[in-house]
Amino acid sequence: MFHGEDGAQLQCCVAVERLNTAGQAIKRQVIRKASVLLGRNEFQEITLRIHDGKVPQSYTLKEFKLFTKFARDGKCTVKLLPENIQVLISDCPPDRLSIFLKTLSIKHQAWQTTKPLTDREKLKAGLPRSFETISPLQQKDVQKANELRSKEPPKGLADRTNKMAGVGPQVKRSRSDCNFSPVKANPSKRPVLSLPAARRLNKEQAAVLSAVLSGKNVFFTGSAGTGKSFLLKRIVGSLPPKSTFATASTGVAACHIGGTTLHNFAGIGSGSAPLEQCIELAQRPGVLQHWTSCRHLIIDEISMVEAQFFDKLESIARSVRRSTEPFGGIQLIVCGDFLQLPPVSKGKEKASFCFQSRSWRKVIQVNMELTEVRRQTDQSFISLLQAVRVGRVTEEVTAKLMESAYHQIEKDGILATRLCTHKDDVELTNENKLQQLPGSMRVFEAVDSDPALVVTIDAQSPVSRLLRLKVGAQVMLTKNLDVQRGLVNGARGVVVGFEPGKQGLPRVRFLCGVTEVMKPERWMFKSGGGIYLSRQQLPLKLAWAISIHKSQGMTLDCVEISLARVFESGQAYVALSRARNLEGLRVMDFDPRVVRADPDVLLFYKKLRKERLLMQACMDEFVGKSNKENRW
Repeated sequence: MFHGEDGAQLQCCVAVERLNTAGQAIKRQVIRKASVLLGRNEFQEITLRIHDGKVPQSYTLKEFKLFTKFARDGKCTVKLLPENIQVLISDCPPDRLSIFLKTLSIKHQAWQTTKPLTDREKLKAGLPRSFETISPLQQKDVQKANELRSKEPPKGLADRTNKMAGVGPQVKRSRSDCNFSPVKANPSKRPVLSLPAARRLNKEQAAVLSAVLSGKNVFFTGSAGTGKSFLLKRIVGSLPPKSTFATASTGVAACHIGGTTLHNFAGIGSGSAPLEQCIELAQRPGVLQHWTSCRHLIIDEISMVEAQFFDKLESIARSVRRSTEPFGGIQLIVCGDFLQLPPVSKGKEKASFCFQSRSWRKVIQVNMELTEVRRQTDQSFISLLQAVRVGRVTEEVTAKLMESAYHQIEKDGILATRLCTHKDDVELTNENKLQQLPGSMRVFEAVDSDPALVVTIDAQSPVSRLLRLKVGAQVMLTKNLDVQRGLVNGARGVVVGFEPGKQGLPRVRFLCGVTEVMKPERWMFKSGGGIYLSRQQLPLKLAWAISIHKSQGMTLDCVEISLARVFESGQAYVALSRARNLEGLRVMDFDPRVVRADPDVLLFYKKLRKERLLMQACMDEFVGKSNKENRW
């Protein structure tokens, strides 16, 4: 259940416009820091209250239209029909806005089952004016709203309710918005409303989110599968969009959190130029706007960011923002696992980790670690992975991994995906295997928002511009389509046929038992200057082989690994930790010598844990003392 304030209150920017009959604004009031409250007046009517800190304005929500096309960017419009007033909400944390809109939509539909009072009845009642914040969403509200939707409403109301509930023609929703469960079998049937199904944060994740919302500069880490990316998405959704920039060290990781690459944000190219030159590059129009409007900077996969580059960014931030505060006063939310992939070395010299930079300790105020593994559930496999992560390979671990070479993990014509250390091996394997299949080839071409920027889109997109398929092709899903049915990012399948007709969409049988016709999906990317780019393509990639780098953040059903060519510390761990369980894993030619953890990283984590235990001991002592004093 959500807290009342979560569903009924927003802190954001609001513009109230009074419109003429032609729909043009004749009067406009902008409140930069407004409180928007959802409540009920003395007649139990749903009321929208906007407070600027001085005088509140209240509007009864009887007849209105809701425009939610840009809700994921923290924007929406409520148009009050009889009054001809529109309320424009912007720069609102997207997750808060999403819950607010669901609360408003469901409460309004539930309220429509009650008989409204006439003006005369209201006068006779003689009630004093009042405003009470609306209660959190309950299952009974949802049931009421659904009952109303199942009865065929009159035409005018149907139109309005459609737009209200977010299923009208103007409203575009991403699949991740779980307000409505799509009814695919009968397209004319209206979707069923349900309570927002947000997955709960565990205690550790909630503590990280709380530290972020208190304004601290936070570094959080954790082994593979502890839900770092999931938590990052929640953090992005809890911060105001205009001043929040989500970035990652790689294009694939940036795409996972709906952001851009760190290099793209910084606008200083590779960052190898001298500092003065980098500062000049950061002051170009467009780039400078990033730096000055940014108040919260998120960096994912920090383990691959080099120390020198981090120090450069810190100096640039102070210089272009004309501030002496660390990182120019920008709040930093940094995430990653230094025991996974290290920074790419240039030349013979070993690249330094970010925590070895001069500015790291000055910038990062809070270090936190997630320890609860969510990807794997088998405790002995989790223990095996934890040992590999820190470079400890016992005889038992070696025996288990060598034994896995005999695992028969093929099932229903779905073969194991081979994880490779080198990109060239991946392309070669997939191309050769596809050519060897009998039958004709089908080619699916992506639709890009700007074909001239195909290189930028390619760098961030999890799907390629051209997808070649045949019956029997081994494929992998590249997007969460339906988590309940097992259609998740990384789910394995095989192409069993193509639909008749011009499009000839592929039919895929997945390991989870579902056979589904794949339709194109859209991915959005942010490029330099805050421009949005998109690619529309089937959410599939060939899956005979995939590179370890590209597999980051994925959970794979059946995976075969050859560790003979591992060339970096952490690589063996990243590869092994992609598997959901030991049964779905086959390790070829295992050699304990390829399992390496960087000694500098191990020392860094040891210090972190020591500091955390010291802090915990101090806190326990403090709590113990204060309890003792209270007893006296």
